[in-house]
Amino acid sequence: MQPLRSHHQNDAIPALPLYRSAPPLEVRLEDFELYAIDRLRVLKAMSDGLSRGKNPEEMEKLVKGLLRANMRHPQASEDVNKDIISHFVLRLVYCRTEDLRKWFLSMETALFRYRFLLLTSNDHRRAVMAEFNLPYKAVSNAEYEGVKDKLGQVARSIGQPPPTANDIFYKVPFEEVPELVANRKVYIHKGYAYVAMNQVVSLVVTQFRSHLSKALILTNRKWTSTIREQEKDRLTPIVEALSTSYLGPDYSQPRESAEISIKDLDQIAKSSFPLCMRHLFEKLREDHHLKHGGRMQLGLFLKGVGLKLDDALAFWRAEFSQKVGAERFEKEYAYGIRHNYGKEGKRTDYTPFSCQKIISSTPGVGDNHGCPFRHFSEENLRAALSRMGVGTRAMEDVMDKVRNRHYQIACTLTFEAVHSSTCDAGINHPNQYFIDSQKILQSKNQSPGGS
Repeated sequence: MQPLRSHHQNDAIPALPLYRSAPPLEVRLEDFELYAIDRLRVLKAMSDGLSRGKNPEEMEKLVKGLLRANMRHPQASEDVNKDIISHFVLRLVYCRTEDLRKWFLSMETALFRYRFLLLTSNDHRRAVMAEFNLPYKAVSNAEYEGVKDKLGQVARSIGQPPPTANDIFYKVPFEEVPELVANRKVYIHKGYAYVAMNQVVSLVVTQFRSHLSKALILTNRKWTSTIREQEKDRLTPIVEALSTSYLGPDYSQPRESAEISIKDLDQIAKSSFPLCMRHLFEKLREDHHLKHGGRMQLGLFLKGVGLKLDDALAFWRAEFSQKVGAERFEKEYAYGIRHNYGKEGKRTDYTPFSCQKIISSTPGVGDNHGCPFRHFSEENLRAALSRMGVGTRAMEDVMDKVRNRHYQIACTLTFEAVHSSTCDAGINHPNQYFIDSQKILQSKNQSPGGS
């Protein structure tokens, strides 16, 4: 299949492949992973946008920007190859379980829909229809004259200008465009729907989704039967890691000029810690102890926000000594803190945990780590949000996202409620929450109305 090339060099991506079969292209191992990560950024940002209720126009604008930012190749001639390769890598990544397949199918279908709508030429749209071998013929001029009044009534009812003789319509069995029929956007006569060119997206998206759904099942069979074992030392580790990979900064080093002291901790914990870290901090102050999972989650977060090793040791020592004594702290706990800072063992510079890692953790009895939006009971979560100052209306929005398992969006809505400010990028990392919070608070303090 030859991908359809656009004449407009400024379009977000100058092609719309249908991904019928994997191309015989050689791919460097590093490109295999990097291309997939770039596409994953697009799909995850789309998923966030849809979950946050963005309207179609906002989504179209978002997708165009995402494609421009992530799917360009330094060599323009390689844009299409990057597009195709990244799709097939992610198809391998997301074929492995039903939940992964469902998410990937939904996001790739949505991406295809928006990219089809971004095609500005009817010739390009007709070419995509031809690629799908859709058996529909354009309505003849004579037939159009017989139904134009009915088509005009439908157009007016949905706020569209009346059609003209130059507009193209297709006669399609009505059961093949259920979305258009359900929303009363087409004229139906003798079992056929008259579909305007600007509505053809429903036809091609249905075809695309059907093909990809079947392809994911076949890819899963190949993965299970041969690929996973054959590639166990090369591709398999990459494929298995990609579906849960965090795509943002690692925050292992605090920003330049970012340094906090022990005396500031209580104040900034209240103003700028995300709920997961605020809860751990408060439990530590209350119980003077945290289990290993809590120490790792909070300790690496504090390292990322700028708490130096000496201050970290002093902070943890002051708390733990009240429970276990100074001597036991030095014997059993100080090593772990130095280890997190890369001063013991393999000298690894450990990175703070991302939202994804925290959400996927499994706290046991007596543990306080994890994501409150996932792991708290509704009653405890409401109480915690109330202590943060989240109002009734915002809290209901947050709880709605929690019930639908959109935990990071729930955290984003909490951030917006607490700071009275939007966060379009969404919250993906506790340290990002802290940095964005500090920026907002500092800008308010520097403004003429600030204190």
